[in-house]
Amino acid sequence: MNRKTLTATLAASLFATASVAATPELIAAAKKEGQVVWYTVQTIPQIVQPLVTAFEKTYGVKVNYVRANSSEVTLRILNEAKAGRSLSDVFDGTGTTPPLKRENLVMKWLPDETASWPKELVDPEGYWVATNFFVNTVGINTALVPPAQEPKSWDDLLDSKWKGKMVWGSQTSSSAGPGFVGLTLKARGEKDGMEFLRKLSGQSIAAMPVAARQVLDQVIAGEYPIGLMIFNHHAVISAQQGAPVKWLPVSPATVTLNVASVARDAPHPNAAKLFLDYMISAEGQKIFADNDYLPANPKVSAKDKSLIPDGVTIKRMAFTPEEIEDNMPAWNKTFREIFR
Repeated sequence: MNRKTLTATLAASLFATASVAATPELIAAAKKEGQVVWYTVQTIPQIVQPLVTAFEKTYGVKVNYVRANSSEVTLRILNEAKAGRSLSDVFDGTGTTPPLKRENLVMKWLPDETASWPKELVDPEGYWVATNFFVNTVGINTALVPPAQEPKSWDDLLDSKWKGKMVWGSQTSSSAGPGFVGLTLKARGEKDGMEFLRKLSGQSIAAMPVAARQVLDQVIAGEYPIGLMIFNHHAVISAQQGAPVKWLPVSPATVTLNVASVARDAPHPNAAKLFLDYMISAEGQKIFADNDYLPANPKVSAKDKSLIPDGVTIKRMAFTPEEIEDNMPAWNKTFREIFR
């Protein structure tokens, strides 16, 4: 996905029209199944619960969800398949679908509405569709970082005053240390990127085996002044609730797609299709937008458009699920070697 294409894709998200509803036949079949099981990387109070509540109210189909990161969701589905007991109906993540496609564990099915979506948001083979964007950048505790000291670039993090005062996730994820390796190497090239990473390793960044949301929680709690690779919309949500936190427009920022798929052996396949259809519909995507997430549906506008890198003030490095899968082993290896 090149920068110009992604710019057009994100810009298209500023316009809203009505969505096409699911067919009566699909709704009836889903209601007969009665439930859907969702394996998700999304944050429970901020988006999972609002989506679940709205879907259950609309269709009367119960949603049971399990929250984990992308690699954990992948491993769980693989292990269930090996045991001959597939439990998930729908799953999502930034890098979940590609390895499961390879193992023939993903149903080739997409909602009809996605036929008109920009191709960058839909798997050309028909196995995944984007539900929302994630933008990873720097988050700070505003009570611990005075405005005059706010880092304005990634190089500012090399300042000695930040040694031992930064934190990021250590999981094998695009929103953790390994993802930062990918961002740096793509933005700076192999030689300059590795030089920067080695310098940064001298800053004694705390590495925690937790999700990006929990990294930001550490910053909010005052454990660390600065969090790296946090989701910028999480900082907005927490600031609105009174937390001493803000995100910084450090350039470039990582932009990744969170994508969703139906499991090949879904126990409740019709409910799975209905739920995925709902998630990417204008109604479902408005729930993302209303909760300060960045919706993928080109017909639905983000509530806070400043969260989307404009390619000028904040440049972006975009990663597809396939690019993450192809490069993550090398990024993770470099991360473990340099930041051990």
